[in-house]
Amino acid sequence: MTSLDFGPLVLGGNTFGWTSSPSESHAVLDAFVDAGGRSIDTADVYSVWVPGNTGGDSERIIGDWLAARGRRDDVSIATKVFSLPDRPGLSPDNVRAAVDESLTRLRTDRIDLYYAHRDDHDVPQEEYVGVFDELLTAGKVVEVGASNFDAGRLRSAVEVADGAGQARFTVAQDHFNLVERDYAETLAPTVAELGIVELPYYALASGFLTGKYRPGTSVDSTRAEGAAAYLEDDRNVALLETLDAIAADHSVGVTAVALAWLRQQPTVAAPVASARTVEQLAALVESFDLTLTDEELARLA
Repeated sequence: MTSLDFGPLVLGGNTFGWTSSPSESHAVLDAFVDAGGRSIDTADVYSVWVPGNTGGDSERIIGDWLAARGRRDDVSIATKVFSLPDRPGLSPDNVRAAVDESLTRLRTDRIDLYYAHRDDHDVPQEEYVGVFDELLTAGKVVEVGASNFDAGRLRSAVEVADGAGQARFTVAQDHFNLVERDYAETLAPTVAELGIVELPYYALASGFLTGKYRPGTSVDSTRAEGAAAYLEDDRNVALLETLDAIAADHSVGVTAVALAWLRQQPTVAAPVASARTVEQLAALVESFDLTLTDEELARLA
């Protein structure tokens, strides 16, 4: 039920202002759009965890890029509310203030997709559904989404919106990839029934599904510890061998195969993945035109 065109991949903005400098971030954004990418994902909390950052850092970098390049109409922009320490939760007043601050940082007049970064059990669903509808009516957002909701709360939020004749969630964003597939059982049936599309994050399992983490190797990365932990499961080591074989058959990298698999799963419109540099982005772009055969999908099942 979404009207947004996400393209084959949503570019994650979590590295911007964290592991990517502003200039590196702008180069990645340039290369992504030049390659045909058309959707960018960020959040107000990115990247408050970095010493010296205040949150909103990724949004500011994207906003500066939009202003410098004049390409606002070439991309859809998604951001989120809830997790920024100065703007916690989904109370109507907080959401109203947060969206205006995000619009200012992004230097734009509208946010194409505005997510609840997670559910807020301290706020009645009628209240946050109502304020999201208010933002849509005001033209500040185009559509609204839900990230990290469980199936029951996602369903009830949609029922509240439908009952009140208000804007409903059209997009979900949840943790899903080749090695972590709980979403397929716990959420996908509800997402499908509600007519929502999924844009999964952690699409590359903290970098493990790039193929650079192998038994006996050491990788210099901020995510190395989390990615290397997957090697403790023999099934994941075997998965890498299958990915290697499929990638060789298509003359692409393992990253492209992992992303193509995810994009071809039921309910998924496009995976979310980030790149620290233009060189890393090239591995993501390889996935844009890759379609796996039924036999290849079965081998990865």
